[in-house]
Amino acid sequence: MSKQFLERKIKRNMEKTICWANTDDFEQSEIVILGIPDESQSHALRKGASEAPHFIREISNLRDSYTREGKKSLGLPFNGIGRKKVLDYGNISKNQIDEVFERIISKSKIPIVMGGDHSISKDIIKAISKKKAPLSLVYFDAHPDLVSSTQNYYGSVFYDVLPNIDLKTSLQIGIRTPEQEELDNLKKYDIKVITPFDILEKGVKEISKSILKTIGKNVYVSFDMDCVDPAFAPGVSVPVPLGLKNIEAVYLLKAIVEQGIIGMDIMEVCPSYDIKDRTSHLASRMISEVISSCK
Repeated sequence: MSKQFLERKIKRNMEKTICWANTDDFEQSEIVILGIPDESQSHALRKGASEAPHFIREISNLRDSYTREGKKSLGLPFNGIGRKKVLDYGNISKNQIDEVFERIISKSKIPIVMGGDHSISKDIIKAISKKKAPLSLVYFDAHPDLVSSTQNYYGSVFYDVLPNIDLKTSLQIGIRTPEQEELDNLKKYDIKVITPFDILEKGVKEISKSILKTIGKNVYVSFDMDCVDPAFAPGVSVPVPLGLKNIEAVYLLKAIVEQGIIGMDIMEVCPSYDIKDRTSHLASRMISEVISSCK
């Protein structure tokens, strides 16, 4: 870990609220941002994903907001942030997911979760599917996470939630490093996959149309930051070359959100391996673009 990272970790006394929050009233809120700082099911060599919720919040306040003459101003998405009421719920533990998401989904609010390792998504998806089933899962990742020989960890997430999703309207985006058993499972379950090479060949606009034709209702987006090429997002748990450009990923994400989602997560930011907080800042910007695109 870098000296700068350790110093900031030691100095942390409390979680900042993400700069995009504009209400502290749960009942009034329409979008609920929350952190789940857990990496207990990760097998990654890189450790530190549990620090991501704090760092994304911190960087959002340092890089996406400005203070002039005592007044705070946000660096907004080009089309603005919209009129959505956004609450930062703070952090919860993994064993609180069922209770908290019961509250959020029953009130028809859109959760945006900052992880943590990707195994958290399994618990979120299962919790949401109790109210909204089956889900149309859009899975941004470098890895299919379709390992079936070992379950209940960060490399089996998609396999673990197969009973909770509609495979005909679910898909994976950014996949480029599958294991053989994952290739076998992709074929077995006939899962639609969009690789970075597909985007390069067909173009992001054509791919966007294909995605929107595929997804159904109850769309949940799970976004592993290693979907993005490490040139743009170096601070992730398992970096893989040949990924999506940051603008390609966000373009597709916005198109999906504009059609309607019931929730999303951003996982596997690993601040201790980041370069000048580049990945945490990208995650903050992604959250702002999602908020601005929500229906």
